[in-house]
Amino acid sequence: MNEVNDTPAQSNGEPAAPSGGGAEQPPRGGRGVQQLGAEEFDVVASMGGVRGLIESIAPGLVFVVVFVVSRDLTWSLVTSIAVAVGSALWRLIARQTLTPVLSGLIGVGVGAIWAWRTGQAEDYFVWGLYVNGAMALATLGSILLRRPLVGLVVANLLGHGSGWRSDVRARRLYTIATALWLGAFLARLAVQLPLYLNASVGWLGTARLVMGVPLWALVLYVTWLLVQPMVRAGRKTPSVTSENDSGNEE
Repeated sequence: MNEVNDTPAQSNGEPAAPSGGGAEQPPRGGRGVQQLGAEEFDVVASMGGVRGLIESIAPGLVFVVVFVVSRDLTWSLVTSIAVAVGSALWRLIARQTLTPVLSGLIGVGVGAIWAWRTGQAEDYFVWGLYVNGAMALATLGSILLRRPLVGLVVANLLGHGSGWRSDVRARRLYTIATALWLGAFLARLAVQLPLYLNASVGWLGTARLVMGVPLWALVLYVTWLLVQPMVRAGRKTPSVTSENDSGNEE
């Protein structure tokens, strides 16, 4: 089912995009990531708000329910797409921006096309596995390069420069937070990949639901706790660290 997207709500209250069964969104300005720069963590906002939460889980949930009940792939795909498109149309009628739902529509579309071409219901979710794998590689790579992804994200959100890279404490905390993100992506793969290979559509959809928005909200909250010292200090330049410490870190 839909995830956080099975990876992040916006601080301005704009709901998150529906992730559908397909794409799982990489961490960026939406889906709660902006909460990292907030003074107080808003759990509801981190999940995209009530409407964002519904938009996120509805397409994938409908797909799984219809498929489990009917075993009809065509109807499962049609109803899932209808729900995703319906969310977009509702925004148009309400004269609201489509930006929050565009990536979700793309995700649902990719998943639907993939499943339709192969005739395998589990392929509705395969794109999310690829995205989680890519994000796992990206977060791991950022750690190995000593440029932890969370540090880059927070610096971008707060308009800070790259001074944190020479701040021993900041880089250490950002690395820990990035390792947390890596763990979430790997956990999704560890649970969902075997279910996908076994064509367990119902359990795969359930796993994506549980490890989607709720898991991502928890990861963001722990990340927020870790980065608060840097956010509150408003660090635009690194704090003074000893040359020995800097040498050891580098």
